[in-house]
Amino acid sequence: MSKKHKISLSEDELVLALRNHEKIAVEALYDMYSSSLYGVISRIVTDTAIAEDVLQETFVKIWHSFSSYSTEKGRLFTWMVNIARNLAIDKIRSKDFKNQNKNQEIENNVTFIDEQRNTVYKPELMGVKDLVQTLKPEQKSIIDLVYFKGYTHVEAADELGIPLGTIKTRLRMGIQQLRKHFN
Repeated sequence: MSKKHKISLSEDELVLALRNHEKIAVEALYDMYSSSLYGVISRIVTDTAIAEDVLQETFVKIWHSFSSYSTEKGRLFTWMVNIARNLAIDKIRSKDFKNQNKNQEIENNVTFIDEQRNTVYKPELMGVKDLVQTLKPEQKSIIDLVYFKGYTHVEAADELGIPLGTIKTRLRMGIQQLRKHFN
């Protein structure tokens, strides 16, 4: 296996190549700046996979919005760091990111607990089905699909024709109501 030679261009050469949308510009951009930009992003976004996604978004944005870069306003690196920083901040402020940290995969947790206790899930013995009937109709229908009919959250969203985030929110609220009966 031969070791790949990293591409290195002067800032002026890189700017010219980016303006002309040359393939070498993308490779040089990645080789020269990916670790620095990733460092900036990972200080803001601590999840490795999400930070890598933000890095990719950064390169895409640099490529597509390069026409807005002006050498008179500052160095290329400073401009790129600002793009990376802003995208990272946007990511952690986004609703999806916040909801992802709030929503837990309840199916995995329930299965794990059941396996640890060596129990069998029989909701009719616990009276859960009766308690579900006391929930709001929109919560009841989602819990019925997900827990009693085995639908995934995405399948339930498709079946009911509502957004996935709404499914997760209503499911979480329904479960919170059910917990009140057991505490």
